[in-house]
Amino acid sequence: MECVVQGIIETQHVEALEILLQGLCGVQRARLRIHEFCLKSGPNLGLVSSEVRLLCDLEQPEPAWTVKHVGGAMRGSGADQISVLVRTMVESKASKNVLRLFYALGYKLDHELLRVGFAFHFQRGARITVKVSSVNKMTRVHATDEAVPVTPGIQLVEVTAPAIPENYSEVAAAVSSFCEYLAPLLHLSKPGVSTGVVPTAAAAAASLMSDGGGTTL
Repeated sequence: MECVVQGIIETQHVEALEILLQGLCGVQRARLRIHEFCLKSGPNLGLVSSEVRLLCDLEQPEPAWTVKHVGGAMRGSGADQISVLVRTMVESKASKNVLRLFYALGYKLDHELLRVGFAFHFQRGARITVKVSSVNKMTRVHATDEAVPVTPGIQLVEVTAPAIPENYSEVAAAVSSFCEYLAPLLHLSKPGVSTGVVPTAAAAAASLMSDGGGTTL
């Protein structure tokens, strides 16, 4: 399982967000350049369509592949009472031939994206990852060099943490608590819930830039 929230931030405020995250996390950022393939099953694999994502990490010396399947979100009164989405998720490392394998199984390419930005990985009540990235679409199949932004001037922020059925409430609380520190710059909510940009972002960004992130919180 994983706990996740998402939000958007204007590109002009991303540097301020990075300064804030550096102070909060106390770790170095990792560069992010992920080529993402969204595959959907064909009719030969059953009546119910399934979707898998193949992620190719282009920042590695040798591109590293991961297969990711995101399942349904937790439902019910317990899920409604927390501000974080809890969903099932299966992720596994794969070989460079994984795309060819899924094509052979009958999956078809639905769309592909290139995510470029940075990430922070740290421990704060849970193993939390914050990814900040520009989402780009391809003008031609697999042409990452020709990718263009889906939403120019806007970047996606995603906060995730792995969980299990026995501790998801504690992990969700840790993620929610951490997100409060980012509130002056951006709204973070369950995926699919659009909250827009924050009116206070410009003032908060100016304050962070003038301070230079010198204080570790």
